[in-house]
Amino acid sequence: MGQERREGQEGPDREGRDLAVQIAIVGGGPGGYAAAFLAADLGLSVALVDPEADPGGACMYRGCIPSKALLHVAKLIGESRQARAWGIELGEPAIDLDRLRAFKNGVVARLTAGTGQLVRYRKVHYLRGMAEIVDAHTLRVKLAAGGDARLQFEHAILATGSLPAIPGPLQLNDPRVMDSTGALDLPEIPKSLLVIGGGYIGLELGSVYAAFGSAVTVIEMTAGLLPGADRDLVDILARRVAKVMSRVLLETRVVRMTPEAGGIRVAFEGQGGQAEQLFDRVLVSVGRRPNSAIPGLDRTKVQLDARGFIVVDEQRRTHEPSIFAIGDVAGEPLLAHKASHEGRTAVEVIAGENVVFAPRAIPAVVFTDPELAWAGLTEAQARSQNRAVTIAKFPWAASGRALTLDRTDGLTKLVLDQETERVLGVGLVGPGAGELLAEGVLAIEMGATAADLTLTIHPHPTLTETVMESAEAFFGQATHIYRPKRPAPADRPRDQKR
Repeated sequence: MGQERREGQEGPDREGRDLAVQIAIVGGGPGGYAAAFLAADLGLSVALVDPEADPGGACMYRGCIPSKALLHVAKLIGESRQARAWGIELGEPAIDLDRLRAFKNGVVARLTAGTGQLVRYRKVHYLRGMAEIVDAHTLRVKLAAGGDARLQFEHAILATGSLPAIPGPLQLNDPRVMDSTGALDLPEIPKSLLVIGGGYIGLELGSVYAAFGSAVTVIEMTAGLLPGADRDLVDILARRVAKVMSRVLLETRVVRMTPEAGGIRVAFEGQGGQAEQLFDRVLVSVGRRPNSAIPGLDRTKVQLDARGFIVVDEQRRTHEPSIFAIGDVAGEPLLAHKASHEGRTAVEVIAGENVVFAPRAIPAVVFTDPELAWAGLTEAQARSQNRAVTIAKFPWAASGRALTLDRTDGLTKLVLDQETERVLGVGLVGPGAGELLAEGVLAIEMGATAADLTLTIHPHPTLTETVMESAEAFFGQATHIYRPKRPAPADRPRDQKR
C-alpha cells in the first residue's frame, strides 16, 4: 500500500466532496485515537469518526478519567479521617457538589482538548458524527453539524467500544436508577445507595459515594467480590470495603425494583433469605456489553460471536479483509490500555509490518482504597490449568514504607514457574498498587526470573521493595520476613553476582 500522505483537515472538504483515505477509524476512544495518531506518524492518510467534539471515548468522557478524579477526592477524604490517629484533627469535610463537578469536568475538558490539538497537529481528518458502513471500503457519516459525508477507505478499524449492561429485570425508567455514566454525573449525594454488582465499577463508584457520606449497600451474585482476582488479594480489599460500606451482601440477587415517592424499593434474596429495603438511589454495575450494533455491519463479512463481540484474529483483522476491530468491541478484557495496544498493532499490520497482538500480560487495576492490581497468570488460573507454579508473597506489614503511611493492609505476590522460576504473574493489593504493577508486567514480558528481581536494586524506603522482597522470600532470603530456605533446583544459575 502506498505511503504517501494526504494533507489533512477537520472533516471533509468545505465543498462537501467525498473524502478518500488509507485508513478510516470508527470510534475516537483510547484505541481509536491511538491508532489514528500512529497512522499519521507513519505517514498514512487517516480519518477518525466520533460523535464527540474531540477524541477521548467513554474512557475520557464517561469512565476511566472522571472516575479517577472522584476517587482521588474520596481518597483525600479517607486520609483526612485517618489523620486523627496521627494527632491531626481536620474535622469532617464539607462537600460542594458544584465545585466538585467542575473539577471533574475540568479534568475531562483539559484532556480532550489535548487530543483535539493532537488531531490538528497530525493533520488527521476528524469527522464529528455517526458512521454507517456502506460496503467494505465506504462509510457514510452523518455529521453532527448537519449533512452527510462519504468516506472512501482502503482499510477501516472499528473501535466503537462498549456500553453499560443493564439486564431486563434491572431496567427501570426512573432517573434514580443509574448506570456508571449517571453515577459519575454526581446528581446528588444520596443518603442511601444500593450498588448492584461487586466488580471493579461497582466498588470504585460505591467507594466514592461512601466517602462522600452515602450509606452504601453492595449486592453481588457470586460468593466473593471481584470475581477473577485471586482471593488472598481480594480478601484484604474486602475487609476494608466492609468497614467503608454499610453492608456487603454476597450470593445475593435482586428480585424486584419498584419506584416509590421516597425512593426505589428493592427486593432481594440470598443466603440470609428474602428482604426488602428502600434506597434513595440504585447503581446498576453488572458489566458492559460490546457496542457492535454498527449500522451497515451486516453489509460486510464481519462476524460476531455469541456475546456480540466482533471476531478478530491475532492481527485484529475481521473476516472482512479490509476491516479490523480493536478494543472493547473486539473482546475482553475491556480495558483502555489493551485497546490502545491493539490499535497500534492493527495500524502496523496495515502499514505492512508482520506483527500480532500477543501480550504475555495485560495489567488490570481496581482503583479502590486499597488498590488491587494484577497481571499475567493468577494463582487461581494456574491451579485450574494444573500449571506447576510456586507462590511467593511479601506482606506489607513488614514494609517500612507501608508503616510510615500507616497502611500495612497490603500484599505483594509472585506466581513463578516451578521449574524455570520465571515470573508468570504478579498481584498486589495496597495503596498505589496500580503504580507498582508496571514492573511486574515488564518482568513477565521480558521472561524475567525471581533471581532477576532479587538482583535488581530497589530504592529504600519504597513500596516497590515489596516486589524485590517477594522474590527474596521465594529463596528464603527476604530481609524483613523469615521464611524457611528453599532448596535450589539443580538447573538454577550459580554464577549470578550482586
